[in-house]
Amino acid sequence: MTEAEFLNTVRENAVVAALLERLGSLGTDQTYLVAGALFQTVWNVRSGQPPGKQILDYDLFNWDEELSFEAEDRVIRRAARLFADLGVQVEVRNQARVHMWFPERTGLTRPALTSVRDGIDQFLVTCTCVGIDESGAVYAPCGLADLAAGRLRLNTRNHTTELFTAKVQSYVARWPWLQVEGAPSLPL
Repeated sequence: MTEAEFLNTVRENAVVAALLERLGSLGTDQTYLVAGALFQTVWNVRSGQPPGKQILDYDLFNWDEELSFEAEDRVIRRAARLFADLGVQVEVRNQARVHMWFPERTGLTRPALTSVRDGIDQFLVTCTCVGIDESGAVYAPCGLADLAAGRLRLNTRNHTTELFTAKVQSYVARWPWLQVEGAPSLPL
């Protein structure tokens, strides 16, 4: 899958297309649409399903050196107004703050990230390491071949690999044609 094919496919999801069109209006640094909104759209299209089927939320990552909850909340509220008409849940997260809330949410620790791309680099499954920035540029540090083929591999750059099994089980339940590679002992 080329970047152009990837962009054309994810834009089949009308919500993704609208988010990408408005992303620059959020006014944040290093702003990316990431993760499930993208790879799940690709898998839905490949499966002949509606592009937005079963996408629970649309994740936007940004970077702000201001680490207060109040600063992040201002961006969250601005995004809520900007995307209100789309009728979906948009999750905005300042990647500079992830290490602060991650332990309470998961019981696990992670080191501080250095950029939004650093956060994308560390998604649990390599083919899900994708993002599109406000200029429309694709960031896919592991490439797009595994995403297109449905190959799920553990990302060794992730610091919470114990969550991998649950994540891929969830994916395979929705898209049974996906293949888990490099983790033969998983009870799928």
